[in-house]
Amino acid sequence: MIRLGLIGCGEHAEGGHAIPLARYKAANPGEIELAAACDLRLERAREFCGKYGFLAAYADLDEMLAKERLDGCIAVVPTERISELGIKLLRLGIPCVVEKPLGVSLDEVGALRDVAAATQTLNMVSVDRRFMPFLARAIEWTRGQGVLRYVRCTLARHARNEGEFLWATAVHAVDTVRFLAGQVAAFQIHSVSTTEGSTPWYAIDLRFETGITGRIDVVPTTGMVEETYDLFGDGFRASVTCPFGSPRCWRCFRGGRLVLEDLAAADMPEDVLSGCYDEAAEFIRALRSKDRPHPSIEEVFPSVELCWKMARNIGAVR
Repeated sequence: MIRLGLIGCGEHAEGGHAIPLARYKAANPGEIELAAACDLRLERAREFCGKYGFLAAYADLDEMLAKERLDGCIAVVPTERISELGIKLLRLGIPCVVEKPLGVSLDEVGALRDVAAATQTLNMVSVDRRFMPFLARAIEWTRGQGVLRYVRCTLARHARNEGEFLWATAVHAVDTVRFLAGQVAAFQIHSVSTTEGSTPWYAIDLRFETGITGRIDVVPTTGMVEETYDLFGDGFRASVTCPFGSPRCWRCFRGGRLVLEDLAAADMPEDVLSGCYDEAAEFIRALRSKDRPHPSIEEVFPSVELCWKMARNIGAVR
């Protein structure tokens, strides 16, 4: 029985982790135990016990770690605490899942990566887009069609005016296109003119070591919420709109016509559609087999580093 702890019981922890963990437990009796939930607001941790089946609630992390024999922890905390808490768990030898963007500075992110390498504690980064079922099907389909030549992402949001959007949120798109096309060899980022007081928009051109080229359009104040990932090759294209957009779907085109289309069913659970469920399953699989889960801190670090490089390039950070 794998005993898991959840650190942080906010909205993202609920949708991205508690719900899929509870779903996994129900579907796989006897495999995992949701041993403990911890939040600074004890009532929130107790609520997670009642709703999702965690056995014990804590407001103090050190107390939880001292009292519970945990095989793994999922840490969902504010960005300024990600690196610090991740380092703590790694040094204690507790396998963990941490959130992106891994820290509030590249120094913090680098420190987390270095401790992960030094301790060799099993670790994973929560980048759920890599686990979206629609994306997995699109990748599988394109592999049977020919050589991938070009990838593109449109990352659209509504009224997102935070200055850290490029390195804290656009990392979703950067990591996903890296997952699709490989390591980035070179990039160019251009600011797109916007209205005064609006968060800047960005056009990012990418060249990958695999020979694939790509583009990410980051438009955080465009009046709608969507993520679309496009995969192009000679004579074919796959397009995935997920986890946000309308409709959420994947479509495949070959020889000038639509050959496959799958729209998200109304009853498809959000955590399954978004990849959160399969992400949780990957962490549990790794704990059961004592194997390395993917993606690790080391594997996601280049995505985060690239976002910081781009932010520095356009003067968004020092």
